[in-house]
Amino acid sequence: MNEARHRVRTGRLKLLLVPSIFVASFVAAWIALHLGWRPGTHSNGEPIRPQRSFQGIRIAMDHGGDWAWRDPDAPRMTLIALSSGPCAEQCVHALTLLRNARITLNDKQDRVRLLHIGEPPAGKAGRVLAESWRHGRDVAGKLAAFRPSKAGAVAAVLVESNGTALVKYPAGFDADGVKDDLHKVIH
Repeated sequence: MNEARHRVRTGRLKLLLVPSIFVASFVAAWIALHLGWRPGTHSNGEPIRPQRSFQGIRIAMDHGGDWAWRDPDAPRMTLIALSSGPCAEQCVHALTLLRNARITLNDKQDRVRLLHIGEPPAGKAGRVLAESWRHGRDVAGKLAAFRPSKAGAVAAVLVESNGTALVKYPAGFDADGVKDDLHKVIH
């Protein structure tokens, strides 16, 4: 008789345990959500606050014309690299890493345009990078706050297809972090 009661109690406990596991997971998710945790929304860059539009910023392109923040062909984001001084070895390396981050988007890499603001690299490196990067200059200096102060350094800004600046990556940024952010916003 005791053994039968024990089995009944054990069965009832198991029956209560299964739904309580489901209820506990919903409660944990609700708590995490209300505490501000958002899975998969962490950015490796620094959010630009307050958000601002670059629509009114004139970028004179090296080969003539101005940069069109809204691409007339399709909505595409712009990854801006801002360099200080001549684009030497450190600058070329950063531009190469950013270009490679875009390449990892595979068939969606055309959804991100690359714009370098500063002196273009010279020599062979300049010719190689010219295939991927468009070079221009900030006519009124409105992007000076994003430009690194150290000569040869490169900072980056990711701009939405409507010209809204999303995140910035200060000099010394982690290229893998930029790559991860690009994958999040493009895929």
